[in-house]
Amino acid sequence: MKALRNYLDKIKPNFEEGGKFHAFRSVFDGFETFLFVPNTTSKSGTHIHDSIDSKRIMSMVVIALIPALLFGMYNVGYQHFHATGATGSFIEMFGYGFLAVLPKIIVSYVVGLGIEFVVAQWKKEEIQEGFLVSGILIPMIVPVDCPLWILAIATAFSVIFAKEVFGGTGMNVFNVALITRAFLFFAYPTKMSGDAVWVSGDSICGLGQQVDGLTVATPLGVASTTGAYPEFSWDMVTGLIPGSIGETSVIAIALGAILLLWTGIASWKTMFSVFVGGAFMAWVFNTVGPDTPMAQMPWYEHLVLGGFCFGAVFMATDPVTSARTETGKYIFGFLIGAMAIIIRVLNPGYPEGMMLAILLMNIFAPLIDYCVVQSNINNRAKRATKSNR
Repeated sequence: MKALRNYLDKIKPNFEEGGKFHAFRSVFDGFETFLFVPNTTSKSGTHIHDSIDSKRIMSMVVIALIPALLFGMYNVGYQHFHATGATGSFIEMFGYGFLAVLPKIIVSYVVGLGIEFVVAQWKKEEIQEGFLVSGILIPMIVPVDCPLWILAIATAFSVIFAKEVFGGTGMNVFNVALITRAFLFFAYPTKMSGDAVWVSGDSICGLGQQVDGLTVATPLGVASTTGAYPEFSWDMVTGLIPGSIGETSVIAIALGAILLLWTGIASWKTMFSVFVGGAFMAWVFNTVGPDTPMAQMPWYEHLVLGGFCFGAVFMATDPVTSARTETGKYIFGFLIGAMAIIIRVLNPGYPEGMMLAILLMNIFAPLIDYCVVQSNINNRAKRATKSNR
């Protein structure tokens, strides 16, 4: 690492003002600060400095996503081989899924980081690190058969209109990855719903077989279109079911959650409240709800199916777009969980619910924080008035 540090110090003058590559200063700065913690300090004011900056935090979130991503790759291969009736080894299934998912990751990062680099150069600012996480989240929350050109358009739209126009990382109101999914859902609904999008239908590099006449619905899709909800099975927990690439395995998501909670990056208050809100609202519909499969589905099935766990762990806890007050985190998380179940039950055309619930609460997060702060101010004023009497 010392040799790399010396090399970067040697070429750095070329990227400073007046150097022959000064036009790419933001690009160089982005790579340098990603590899090494900056040693610069503030010139004025009082600040606390340590080695955990936003790039290190984002990198830790990416690491937490790896178990779900790796399992998602295997599940893509497993679902393909299962749909074709073929047999294959673990390596063949994982290899198929890896080759199916890798292009989506590449497209997401190339398009998103490309826009980040251009904007940073144009504004003569540092390259912001927020897309390190968004770039890997986006491929994990889309169907495996989502065309790459559509994914590129959706990624560009979300980075530009949900992030850069608000001022970049830390200023965006909505979760960038979820805006990508929302854009795909409303602009290209046939590519985001139906039975055929959840399993890759092509043979890749000699792995697997061509899928003809494919009909494989997700468990939530089955519940919304048939007269009964699917019976609980451990496949719903392990993740060997059709669904978006990174959202199916509760176990893999739980491993990421443990890392985020252990490092203190994610708020347990938000995460826990999402599950409480979802379980509570599902129980309410079980008790007094309509006689429909979605309303009568047990609360624990609601929590393990679809993107509920993934959204609770990796989306609702986004520090930029979620509530920031400690009390507000409880309210924010609870309302996300409750709203996700309400959407699932009352909107048969959209059985998922988690995406819209989080985006809706992103809007109200500042209001929740404002109300919590004002409530604290009012309580303190009342206590001060009583003490002066």
